[in-house]
Amino acid sequence: MQVALENNIVFVVIEYFAILCWGLSGGLAAIRKGYDIFTIMLCGWLTALGGGLVRDVMLGALPPVGITDKGFVLTTLFSGIIVVVAHPEITKLKWTMTVIDALGLGLFAVNGTAKALAYGSSSMTAVFLGMFTALAGGLIRDIFIGDVPMIIRDKHLYAVPSFIGCILTVLVWRGARYGWFDMRSEMLLDVLIVIIVVALRLFSVGFNVTLPGAVERHRVYLPSEKRHIQQSAGRDHANTMDDGGTPQDDSRPPQG
Repeated sequence: MQVALENNIVFVVIEYFAILCWGLSGGLAAIRKGYDIFTIMLCGWLTALGGGLVRDVMLGALPPVGITDKGFVLTTLFSGIIVVVAHPEITKLKWTMTVIDALGLGLFAVNGTAKALAYGSSSMTAVFLGMFTALAGGLIRDIFIGDVPMIIRDKHLYAVPSFIGCILTVLVWRGARYGWFDMRSEMLLDVLIVIIVVALRLFSVGFNVTLPGAVERHRVYLPSEKRHIQQSAGRDHANTMDDGGTPQDDSRPPQG
């Protein structure tokens, strides 16, 4: 089966553009660490195509497109060359890079989920593989260069939009297989899902929307373990006392 968005030339171009920008982002991360040109280009390739590598290996779609698709590989190499020379200017394009990153997040989440479903994966597995496609590249890069992964470091919504996009893609895919709508309608719905993912990500960044942390509480309903240990020790000590309140001494000589 074909993935709907792969039949749309506009979104194929956007996908290449997203790969280019993700390659630039990966290269910038290596430059900030002071690494050499080989590591810069390697980080760009891992960021842009690492998620697809993980997905294809887990699907058994070997060899992965990350090493077989010449267009994808050459795009990441080109991004490495660009960032080596133009990294001061690229660093200043923060909002532009955020928008393109969000586009890539949505596209890879939808395409990754759809490809997993096309290979016969269950809905739950497809959601995981779609998220791997969208997130694993940056995760591998950050671990590779010793950074806290961006999906943890960036407190704005990042994994959540991709998760929502993957679930919606599963629903659309199943609906298309049941004949509820044709390929054209499926493509339009996939486009809408990408827009939703992008909107959620940009809304989170623009308005500083974050997920809540642990519930703050000021009262604990379980007794302290230290207090429990002290009480147990007190009871043990009391058991060693005789009826007169003095410790028993078995070493006293027998009375004659």
